[in-house]
Amino acid sequence: MNKTSLFSILILLFFHQAYSQDFRRQYKQAKDYFEVGKYSEAMDAFKPLMVYDQENPYPEYASFYYALSAHRLGYTSVAKETFLQLKKLYPNWGQLPEVNYWLCKIYFDLGEYFQGLLVASYITDPAFQSGLTDLKRTYLARIDDVETLKMVLEDYPNDPEAARALVRLLGKQPAHLQESYLIDSLCFKYSLSREALVTVEAPKPIFKEKYRIALILPFLAETLDPTPVKKRNQFVLDLYEGMKLAADSLANSGIQLELLAYDNQRNKEVTKDLLQKEELKTADLIVGPLFQEESVSVQEFSLANQINLVINPISNNADLANKSPFTFLFQPSHETLGMRSAEWAATHVKREHCLVYYGEAVKDSVMAFNFIKRALELGIKIVYAEEVRNDASGRILETLASATEFDEWKNPIQFKLKKDSIGSIYVASDSELIYSKVINSVETRGDSIIIIGQEGWLQDTSVDFSKFERTRVTMAAPNFRSMTSPAYTVFRKNYLQKHGTLPVEYACVGYEFIMTVGTILSRFGANFSQTMPDGTFIPGTLGSGYTLLPTDDNGTVPFITFRGGRLVTY
Repeated sequence: MNKTSLFSILILLFFHQAYSQDFRRQYKQAKDYFEVGKYSEAMDAFKPLMVYDQENPYPEYASFYYALSAHRLGYTSVAKETFLQLKKLYPNWGQLPEVNYWLCKIYFDLGEYFQGLLVASYITDPAFQSGLTDLKRTYLARIDDVETLKMVLEDYPNDPEAARALVRLLGKQPAHLQESYLIDSLCFKYSLSREALVTVEAPKPIFKEKYRIALILPFLAETLDPTPVKKRNQFVLDLYEGMKLAADSLANSGIQLELLAYDNQRNKEVTKDLLQKEELKTADLIVGPLFQEESVSVQEFSLANQINLVINPISNNADLANKSPFTFLFQPSHETLGMRSAEWAATHVKREHCLVYYGEAVKDSVMAFNFIKRALELGIKIVYAEEVRNDASGRILETLASATEFDEWKNPIQFKLKKDSIGSIYVASDSELIYSKVINSVETRGDSIIIIGQEGWLQDTSVDFSKFERTRVTMAAPNFRSMTSPAYTVFRKNYLQKHGTLPVEYACVGYEFIMTVGTILSRFGANFSQTMPDGTFIPGTLGSGYTLLPTDDNGTVPFITFRGGRLVTY
């Protein structure tokens, strides 16, 4: 190497060292400004160091502290853009977890919670987890919209801070608007303390000397005549007669009810006009108008005036109860009927294999789905499930009663579906074409299959009840009442004395309904939808009683079967 080349190298080394010392000096000065809180001067000093130069070892650090200085001066947008640019230019920099931490905080400051949580999800370094938890707990608590927090939890289902914020917000709502079931399930899943997060005091019951029950029903008064002929809306009249008799019975025990009857003529506009009456705002419970298409305005009125509402005391449709915290079902919902049937099967049927048949109606598929879901949870094996059209119900016979072996007298002794290979068949339908095929098939088989069905099978059926007993049909029967009970004997006697005729089914339901809600009002007050805890059981008068579920329907579902020609409960 000649002297000229060596001299050139020495010159380069000199300038490299000089440049390095200059960068180091600039960085130290900028950092000193930052440390003493002179963030404006720090930004000016860090800015030239952010430019890439192969002699400059500080562009990542300069960018980081430049952004942090901007953040502390309140220049949020500048800080955010600098941090984002830093991530883009130096994706492998070792300090990126801290960059993401500050970006997360900036997004939270800007109210961009979903973006902040997304950035937080990139941080896996254990050193930052405690700080992230505090950050999320602080900022998620500022969200005051339940639906937003539900969406947050849906996007980040494993984040306990999202669940904590949702429970806390739900707990701040008035007790009657709180989603107690959701609160309890979140507390259980994420190991949260309900007592620490839900602080709203339960409202005190409002007791009265007399409770007003407004009946908005299709009495169709203009079409009525004094003849004994069965009326077009006879079931409504029967319901009403049972309700009035129950009010009289309750009065004898010190519970005073005032029944206010309004004829909505099964007309939406008439129903809306009735709701203009000021006296309706003084009602403690509204019953009616029975049909869903007329119920919208009544539900809105109930919610606006915080009045308890039962749209239809004979309906199992959950859609009539889940629109408002003041609305509930007197009957078990179709969902509950399906689940309770599965629970009965799990307890009473020895063999765990089960078939499911259901009809074309929406309610049938709802019952079947909930039966299957609950059955699987309880260890029942669903070996086959089928939706059966009425015109294709013959397929049930093919599945259950197709014989493969016969005795010497041509009687079937074995079938395509082996005898005693299943324990039960659940039939989620009131269609006689479906349930009669199942019953006939099981009778032909002569094995130990138990059929689980619905109490509606007892109404207007051509199937001989002796077949129900021979095939051990068991039915979910929320409206079952023993005809030999002392309470029913008294009710029948009083009804006969008043009307000169024996009570029919709807009169019994109306009586049981008012007896139940009268008891509820006397125990939990006019605001019982706010004061009556989930799980409360009200003993029945004619029937088995009422258990309030978190889904605002009746959880008490007795099961009945024929024994010795009589219907009995399990």
